[in-house]
Amino acid sequence: MLITKEEKTFRIITYVLLIFGVVITLLPFLYMISVSFKSQIYTFEYPPRLIPRNPTLENYINALSKDLFGRNFLNSLFVATATTISTVFISALMAYAFSRMQFPGKEVLFYILLLGMMIPPVMLIIPQFIIAKYLHLLNSLWGLIVVYVAVTLSMQTFLLRSFFETIPRELEEAVLVDGGSNWVIFTKVILPLSKPGLSVVAIFTFLYAWDEFPWAHVAIRESSRRTLPVAIALFQNQYLTQWGLVFAATTVASIPVIIVFIIFQRYFIQGFVTTGLRR
Repeated sequence: MLITKEEKTFRIITYVLLIFGVVITLLPFLYMISVSFKSQIYTFEYPPRLIPRNPTLENYINALSKDLFGRNFLNSLFVATATTISTVFISALMAYAFSRMQFPGKEVLFYILLLGMMIPPVMLIIPQFIIAKYLHLLNSLWGLIVVYVAVTLSMQTFLLRSFFETIPRELEEAVLVDGGSNWVIFTKVILPLSKPGLSVVAIFTFLYAWDEFPWAHVAIRESSRRTLPVAIALFQNQYLTQWGLVFAATTVASIPVIIVFIIFQRYFIQGFVTTGLRR
């Protein structure tokens, strides 16, 4: 197929813009990694260098060996994992009910659920604090998990309901003819066909639970129960000029997020492709 001059020019411009966008996106991350390998005297060198002179692992050694960093890391991992599993399971059940079942007030309940997407989580900190205090969930990792699930549930249910509605109903009817129940349809038909949608929900939920700071900072007071974002923020205050330590800790904190994306990226991309074909 012959490519015209205009199409070739358009492709070149597109690739240039995409490369520029990738560079702009990666530059802060690369600078963070670069500073994490620098000694303190080279942190603010001018002009800045992405490739550090005399790289050292001292920042990583100090960051990993101080201030309960390992315990805080495990706390974040537990909270993010439990939140992700709970949110995926509960939102999938709710999305299936809203997309396939008929019951009184269905649409009204769904729109009430969507109100949760319109309220910024920061505005809910005071009522969350009062409820958590009443339920004895303050200074507890389970208190973080319950709140995170409640905050993310409306958005994830909305996403999964939209995905479930694209699955042909003929498959469910075939299961019903064979004597299958709604639970069989949900577990044997809906969930296996919804891996792309479930992956999107898992990634978004894990990112939120892993990075969330305001509620974790308010709800947790005991240092051994803090999550990693709070620990790093306080770590920065303690070592205000030790940016190499802060960036080393932040680099380590980004590893689980990268791993989660690598695990689910195939289904994540498949979700976009599938949605595009069905449209």
